[in-house]
Amino acid sequence: MEVVELDIEKEIFKRSKVNFNKLEKYGFKKDKDEYTYEKNFLNNTFKAYITINSNEILKGKVIDLMIDEEYPNIRVEAQNGPFVNKVRSSYKKILNDIKENCFEESPFISNQANRITEYIYNKYKSKPEFLWEKFKGYGVFRNANNDKWYAMIMNIELSKIDKRNGEAEILNIKLNEDKIPTLLKQKGYYPAYHMNKKDWISIILDDTLKDNDIIKLVDESYNLINDKETWIIPANPKYFDIINCFNDKDEIIWKQSNNIHENDIAYIYAAAPYSSIIYKCKVLEVNIPYEYDDKHISMYKVMKLKLVKKYDPEKYIFSFLKRLGIKAIRGPIKISKSITKELK
Repeated sequence: MEVVELDIEKEIFKRSKVNFNKLEKYGFKKDKDEYTYEKNFLNNTFKAYITINSNEILKGKVIDLMIDEEYPNIRVEAQNGPFVNKVRSSYKKILNDIKENCFEESPFISNQANRITEYIYNKYKSKPEFLWEKFKGYGVFRNANNDKWYAMIMNIELSKIDKRNGEAEILNIKLNEDKIPTLLKQKGYYPAYHMNKKDWISIILDDTLKDNDIIKLVDESYNLINDKETWIIPANPKYFDIINCFNDKDEIIWKQSNNIHENDIAYIYAAAPYSSIIYKCKVLEVNIPYEYDDKHISMYKVMKLKLVKKYDPEKYIFSFLKRLGIKAIRGPIKISKSITKELK
């Protein structure tokens, strides 16, 4: 029968990061680049011996003080008698107390996964979204401008992508499909796991590759899906002086549509009697709290628009837009790239 060995320390300290400033205060002793902690338990019959090095690698063992040797039974899954369980439980209690007092929660298991996550947040302000209860270690990163995924970190069985066994974290990113075959010939890159293998690739996060090499590809993935959306938004001249709103300024606030994001382009369409596009604007900011209510309009949040270009009201009249396939403009509508090319 195969003996299943428990990695108690790995399971407890998974997704946590050591705070070195707290170790000595807790009771760890520092010697060069290693911290050690010892504690007797169960009436001084056992001793927990914990080490943490500068690379955040934690190791632990339990010493049977009666014979001054390591007590291995706590690591054998099949050993579950009352006495072994008592020793194992007491040791776990010590480890959990160290975790509570000297560690901080991290979104992922590996140091490299957490370093990449920190880079992504600092540059793009994206935090991982854990969308699936069944797959708690799967974190998705979205582009805030369009809600599209550009990265995903997953913890999987290594055997699913490699001939090796064990647990691993991988990063899925989107790349130009002509670049992927070249990368797959190099160590650390794999066909995309659970994603379209044509334009996604998996990268193992075990320090096989340098952070800088991975970061460059994360940036490529982000830029690849960072397409701006283009909108036509209507304005009613009966209730708002749309013609003169940019006379003495180049920025205005506008009722927020849930689907519009920062850096999108918004063409403002003035309804009758003009019935034409008169402004091209860039969306500078969205989801600004704002309360307004009258018999014509209610607003609870607004967006900030910056004027890019003014048009002659005779240029993009509704009959022109209708020829492009736009049948009505009763609210914000997203337009295709082919229509955008016609609005110069």
